[in-house]
Amino acid sequence: MPITESMSLLWLSYGVLSLVILLTGYLGLAFLPRLLRLPITWLVAGVMWMPARFQLPLLEEGDVYTGFAPAVVVATVAFLERNSEALMPALILTLLGAGLGMLFGLLLWWRGRRPSKPVTREEHESENKAADGPRGAVRREPVIGQG
Repeated sequence: MPITESMSLLWLSYGVLSLVILLTGYLGLAFLPRLLRLPITWLVAGVMWMPARFQLPLLEEGDVYTGFAPAVVVATVAFLERNSEALMPALILTLLGAGLGMLFGLLLWWRGRRPSKPVTREEHESENKAADGPRGAVRREPVIGQG
């Protein structure tokens, strides 16, 4: 069996390409705050990675090939073939993957945010005194190459 006909190689290449798409999509959304960027990225990940079962008729009468593919691909093929029996389960799995991905993105955002504790007056005054330095002098940064 040639390596080009390997199902595991197909899934491996799909996984690597989907990671590239997710990384470039995340970086492309850099103008958005993390609260929006993470759920959108993981929504796309959920859509791309949710598997669904499909069946294809073979040449011999009554035989079918059953396998797994991304639910969005199964839903798209079922839509193009106007196959409502295969479309509804794949579409439901696609929406479920999108919802789970979005929830995971929100969970990542929630876990990554820094808790903001209220600053007391004493802490604020001590920070101001530390910034002023000794006797109110302003800190000067060293300059390289000038003596």
